[in-house]
Amino acid sequence: MAGRGSWRERAVRRRRSRSLLRKILRRTFFVLLLFLAVFIAGFLQFADTVASLQPPAHPRADAIVVLTGGFQRIDQAVDLLKSGSGKRLLISGVHPATTGTQIRRNTQSSADLFKCCVDIGHEAIDTIGNATEAAQWIRNRGYKTVLVVTNNYHMPRSLLELRRAKPDTEFIAYPVVNSDLKTTNWLRNPRVLKAILLEYGKYSVASMLDMMGARPTNGLRVLSSRATPAEE
Repeated sequence: MAGRGSWRERAVRRRRSRSLLRKILRRTFFVLLLFLAVFIAGFLQFADTVASLQPPAHPRADAIVVLTGGFQRIDQAVDLLKSGSGKRLLISGVHPATTGTQIRRNTQSSADLFKCCVDIGHEAIDTIGNATEAAQWIRNRGYKTVLVVTNNYHMPRSLLELRRAKPDTEFIAYPVVNSDLKTTNWLRNPRVLKAILLEYGKYSVASMLDMMGARPTNGLRVLSSRATPAEE
């Protein structure tokens, strides 16, 4: 009888363990499902925001900042400078081996324009670094309004980092549209989908760090940076 009672107790414990395991697995599944739903909803909202970004019709600001990542961005920023949309241009995040003369030739601009009105920042290694570099440049020159030139999908994170680095400056988005997300079925384009997903992930992390007040790095090659005139 004692043996039978012991067997029953073990059977009851096994049933309880299996029941507890099923509850844990069920709850974990629902948590993962909820997380996936939130992620997809956030991603679709992010993609819709990016697709809706349009440059202002008549952009005007004290200065212009372009975040490197392709000469299309730099070409657009130089055109804005030529048209008088800003008094001076910072090209942030330029590779240390790239000179102002090379950029000037690629944009087919005059030496006088680059000598008077273009600065080069070589120290930024990421978007946080772009913001740090730009904030120091803006602070040194006392600008209040700044046009921000970068890709449309990169714009939300760029503005987030810039406003965190220099909250008293008005940043005006001037998105460069490489992929028309509004009229094309970008969900069927693996390259575009991957780029937007990656950027959404980075933007989500940056937003969480911003809410927590965390800033783990300044994003620069050295502790401080100084943008130099392009034709120095």
